Amino acid sequence: MKKYKKIVRLASLDQRRFKFLSIFSFLLIFSLFGRLVKLQVFNASDLQTKARLIQSSKTNSLKKRRSIVDRNNRLIAYDKPLYKLWAHPKYFNFPGDPINRIRSIEEVAKKLSPILDINDEILLGKFNNKKSGIKLLDKISDEKAEKIKNLQISGLDLFQYSQRYYPQGALYSNLVGFVNDENIGSAGLELHLDNQIKVFRKSHLIKRGGDGTPLPDNSASGDFIPDYKILGLTLDSKLQKASFNALSKQVSKWKAKKGFAIVMDVNNGQILSLVAVPSYDPNKFWQYDSEIFRGWYSQDLFEPGSTFKPINLALALEEKVIQKDGLVEDNGKINVGGWTLSNWDKKGNGYIDYPKVLQVSSNVGMVKIMQNLDPKIYWDWLNNLGINKNLETDLYESTVGQLKRKDLFVNQSIEPAVTSFGKGFSISPLKLVQLHAALANGGFEVTPHVTSTFKERVNKHPKKQFFSYEVSKTVLEWMESVVDKGSGSGVKIEGYRIAGKTGTSQKALNGVYTSKKVCSFVAVLPVNNPKYVILVVVDEPSKSYAYGSTVAVPVAKEIIESLIVIEKLPPKIKDNGMIVKKP
Repeated sequence: MKKYKKIVRLASLDQRRFKFLSIFSFLLIFSLFGRLVKLQVFNASDLQTKARLIQSSKTNSLKKRRSIVDRNNRLIAYDKPLYKLWAHPKYFNFPGDPINRIRSIEEVAKKLSPILDINDEILLGKFNNKKSGIKLLDKISDEKAEKIKNLQISGLDLFQYSQRYYPQGALYSNLVGFVNDENIGSAGLELHLDNQIKVFRKSHLIKRGGDGTPLPDNSASGDFIPDYKILGLTLDSKLQKASFNALSKQVSKWKAKKGFAIVMDVNNGQILSLVAVPSYDPNKFWQYDSEIFRGWYSQDLFEPGSTFKPINLALALEEKVIQKDGLVEDNGKINVGGWTLSNWDKKGNGYIDYPKVLQVSSNVGMVKIMQNLDPKIYWDWLNNLGINKNLETDLYESTVGQLKRKDLFVNQSIEPAVTSFGKGFSISPLKLVQLHAALANGGFEVTPHVTSTFKERVNKHPKKQFFSYEVSKTVLEWMESVVDKGSGSGVKIEGYRIAGKTGTSQKALNGVYTSKKVCSFVAVLPVNNPKYVILVVVDEPSKSYAYGSTVAVPVAKEIIESLIVIEKLPPKIKDNGMIVKKP
């Protein structure tokens, strides 16, 4: 059967309909184009930010600080991780609960109270009818935080932070210092070496794909590795404790204003102990007056008095204005430029040798000795020793010593005269330690320091030699006679050769000397192979008969006895095995 195709007649398009469709299509295309321009041009920055927030997350490290340890790795300061607990009651939900169930505050408190060791009623009182953002407790330990996490209660948030602890309390506070409530170094090494103690960690963006999978980024290989470095000190905690106890006892006994004691290796400047009294507990720093936080042993100056006499004798020997076996006449008084200078006891000692000058601490003898030295050369020596210069150290910013201008020193005869027995100029206790270390080690400058890494900076510079070996050896032997026969005899220990020099200087106020004193004693041992220098300074003892020999020497002896045990220093033995007794 034959099929016929159906013929459909096309009707002409309504012009109005065509115009409407054209206009509609044009508006649609224009709207889409406008939307595209808005998204890609005007909203691009906002959309990019939103995309990054979805595709990446920021990691922030805690404000951490490195631990500080002594030379035997005993902890001095460390960061302890703690937690703050926040509550949001409107989200309280226990594991296994339907998603829309909200637990009561009482139910949550019942589970928390045994972990936090807080009574239910006290805990409930902290909520104070708030629905969110409630700080329940801080200083929560790792152990308790883990137990809270194991409860898996929705609506409880733990925020981790670190808090600085000082397990040895007041023992190191005047040296190490403390950090404030924001974990910022505020005194001592914590402040001065802040950049070495802080852990510098970057914040990073972790990129993710659409399914949340982390994507590779350009982070450095060590960016996410924990920092396990520590700040190691050269100090010994056992010696530190022994020094602190000896000094504290004597400062209390003499009702003194403050005291300082240091033990240092004369060959490399490493400080084995450094204590100051009064001290404070750095874990409770807010309970103390801020004046106590100062490192006065490097920031305050004092007239060294008779402890500087050995330094002056070394200068006289170097310039050959005296001979080792020479004598000086001490008649108790001397007039210099219209001023009468006398010995501490107002008595004369006749013709005496130079060891005897130190033994009896003769001011008159020292004036006559140093009058042989040209004042210009004398001043140049003091300048070369760095009396009026900063002391490079890793402790505090040291205060520059005070030395009279060269023209005054040269033209006014009283200036070199009083300088000869340690007056008329001032230095820090730490500078005095440095100079006596040079006398002990053969004449070389060393830099006092407490950090193990400091030597890397010091060793870049060649050692400066202050005195010749022969002069150093001679003066040290003269100082040994002070312990054997003079004012330092209280520090004598059988079998050990110890050199020393006492000092008692009056404090000046507005250019006038007062009755207030500074008592000091410096010691070096063993004389046959010098290794350690000890300095004790006690400021303003308020009892009668306060001298270096009565106030500072007993402290030094206790410290030396502890040093001998801790460092295992053997006594000097004769060939027959007997301990050598000094003549």
